[in-house]
Amino acid sequence: MGIPTLQKARIGKYIISQMLMNRRRFPLVLMLEPLFRCNLHCKGCGKVNHPPEVLRNQLSVEECVGAAEECGAPVVSIAGGEPLLHPEITTIVDELIRRKRFIYLCTNGLLVEKRFHDFSPSPYLTFNVHLDGMYEHHDLSVCHKGAFKKATEAIRKLVGAGFRVTTNTTFFKGQTAESAGQLFDHLSSLGVEAMTVAAGFNYDSADDQDCFLGREGTKELFRTILRQAKPSWTFNHSSLYLDFLAGNRDYTCTPWGNPTRNQFGWQRPCYLLNDGYVATYRELIEDTDWDRYGVGRDPRCADCMVHSGFEASAVLDTVKHPWRALAVCLHGPGR
Repeated sequence: MGIPTLQKARIGKYIISQMLMNRRRFPLVLMLEPLFRCNLHCKGCGKVNHPPEVLRNQLSVEECVGAAEECGAPVVSIAGGEPLLHPEITTIVDELIRRKRFIYLCTNGLLVEKRFHDFSPSPYLTFNVHLDGMYEHHDLSVCHKGAFKKATEAIRKLVGAGFRVTTNTTFFKGQTAESAGQLFDHLSSLGVEAMTVAAGFNYDSADDQDCFLGREGTKELFRTILRQAKPSWTFNHSSLYLDFLAGNRDYTCTPWGNPTRNQFGWQRPCYLLNDGYVATYRELIEDTDWDRYGVGRDPRCADCMVHSGFEASAVLDTVKHPWRALAVCLHGPGR
């Protein structure tokens, strides 16, 4: 399966138009966090450790739609927290679809059975279900017994109802290529469109500070995974980004490619780091000292290889050097 032709064409047209206008910095994906509240407390997540008064707050429909209009990104990833806890999430989704934004609605799956009837299948809406491993491994990662079973049931229901479904998997220490392969086989058998993968980011506020892979651990794991990849495994990434994960190429982070908007404003500099907020997207782009950030510049970035920072770099490289991307597609990433 993979990303539908309509979405590829729209995003490709958008990127080329931005390049023709000589825009150095432009967004591909808006990381929209309408709330931080969640029904899980995952050990590697720093989002749910906000104080209670923050967890009770949420963005309005108008604020969510306004953020999408303000930055103009063709894709909106609605994260959190758990977005299905937002009482107006269906209205937010409907308004973004009306504006022809491609939406990835991130969820841990626990509320899908209760809420999925509130949505209608659309080429612009994808449910992105969080699964970090098989059975006990996933349950331990999210600190909730039965979470794997619930997420699997959610995927089956959504696929059966005709929704686009992708998955989001974050790997931590203890994950092996063999166990990752078992998960990818499982997800492929469920009929998901594609799988998003990443190594956990070292959030300072995460409860477990010893669970992260580090940069070299990430390369080693993904190199092994991708060398044994099966044709049935479809990843929701460019081939060049996967090759980057395997350590075969270097990219400079493109944090402005995935700007973040939440209840505090536009987050500097990216989804993963928090150096304060500004009121407008224009301030974020024009007034942020982007040269301060990235591997070799900011120690917090040293181990980061996450798609929210590097996928945009790989996508732009694909547009500029399509033959390079074709070569990786033909020979396979990680080799």
